[in-house]
Amino acid sequence: MKNLFDAAPADQIKWRMDQLRPDSGRQWGKRSPAQVMAHCSLGLEMALGEIKTRRKLIGRLIGLVIKPMVLGNDDEFRRNSPTLDELAVSGERDLAAERRRLGSLIDRFVSGGPSVCTSRPHPYFGRLTPMEWAILEYKHLDHHLRQFNV
Repeated sequence: MKNLFDAAPADQIKWRMDQLRPDSGRQWGKRSPAQVMAHCSLGLEMALGEIKTRRKLIGRLIGLVIKPMVLGNDDEFRRNSPTLDELAVSGERDLAAERRRLGSLIDRFVSGGPSVCTSRPHPYFGRLTPMEWAILEYKHLDHHLRQFNV
């Protein structure tokens, strides 16, 4: 499975990020390319333990059932999947600045390897191993790049 600890998929993600333009047309959703870059940065900051989140009730109820369906295969995330309040982004953003920020976070994640992942539980899936975080982060980035057909 592709994951964000592997430099080749990470480099491919960064190349795809470079294809985004402020006017890139989206296939679904409401966020602009710059807002998506900011949203994805927040997701990586959560994986790195820089954003603290709480377990969600729905995650406590069905997280263990859903986790292997999301992280146990190469299937893509569904369109219009729910997002966490902590990762919501609004307002104008600068695409170039957000792309640099996200690229830097990807580099930190890749170079730091498993030791950089938080031990805090994911709000929906509960405790994740570092490899599960790496798979989740790759899938999240891929999902949003597909949103803009890149």
